[in-house]
Amino acid sequence: MTSETRPVRVGIVLGSDSDLDVMRDTVDVLDALGVGSEVVVTSAHRTPKRTEEYAMSAHGRGLGVLIAAAGGAAALPGVLAALSPLPVVGVPIAATPLGGMDALLAIVQMPPGVPVATVAIGKWGARNAAILAAQILAVGDAALGERLAAYRRRLADDVEERARRVTEQMKSRT
Repeated sequence: MTSETRPVRVGIVLGSDSDLDVMRDTVDVLDALGVGSEVVVTSAHRTPKRTEEYAMSAHGRGLGVLIAAAGGAAALPGVLAALSPLPVVGVPIAATPLGGMDALLAIVQMPPGVPVATVAIGKWGARNAAILAAQILAVGDAALGERLAAYRRRLADDVEERARRVTEQMKSRT
């Protein structure tokens, strides 16, 4: 799955197709921000050569950030970070009875020199990974920075509207 109307700038890498339900939120946020992305499935453990080829070719293909979803042992984000010069954002997936805590700890505990930015477990993390990737790309893209600012304004406007409705509901009770 790739964005068809704009250049692909973010690679979204799933350790398993079962991660797609959570990571659709990443694609949705990037689409809303006008950032092209691609989604691939490759496993650090089961398809290491495919993972290596993807990581090593990403920069040369014009990608600027990798987002990697992984559950359980969650090696995928770290392997991508070890093989690519691109920033990597890891999204822990709740794939085991430990509810994603195992993945969170595996992703966040990278050794010095091989950083992986790590976000929350699950859908919140998937959304924040997209925003973080866009923020990284916006450092060199003023138009994307403006789209990010507008996105945040829409989030704030939504909170203001919800607050207004609650106030009205409380007033109508008296």
